Amino acid sequence: MEQLSIFLENKVGRLAEVTEVLKDAGADIRALSLADTSEFGILRLITDKPHDTCVTLKERGFTVSLTPVTAVAMPDRPGALCGILRLLEAGGINVEYMYGFHAGPAAEALLVFRFDKGAPALDILRRNKVRFLSGAEG
Repeated sequence: MEQLSIFLENKVGRLAEVTEVLKDAGADIRALSLADTSEFGILRLITDKPHDTCVTLKERGFTVSLTPVTAVAMPDRPGALCGILRLLEAGGINVEYMYGFHAGPAAEALLVFRFDKGAPALDILRRNKVRFLSGAEG
């Protein structure tokens, strides 16, 4: 799965401009995370059309890049995230960042990860039968 990372000036209306471009491009947002500093922010997005969205944003003057990420489903219960993180820790994998969301009453939480060592992280998760979202191994 690929994620768009968009660098934004931290000013009124800039985030709305991004969503306007996405609307015009017909891109559907699947997940997002926004982190900021006093001068700029990083908007991380997963859309249904990451390559097309990236091209469109660049054409409209945004600084954007595509990054491979991994999305997994885990049981929505205490300790589930800790279990996954301990598996990764035992394999020497660092989580650079992550964000998550709950998908409603389905009893699963969904997480998007960026690892320092992608292929070894995927191998650890596969061996431990962590469920990847469709097309989300990155």
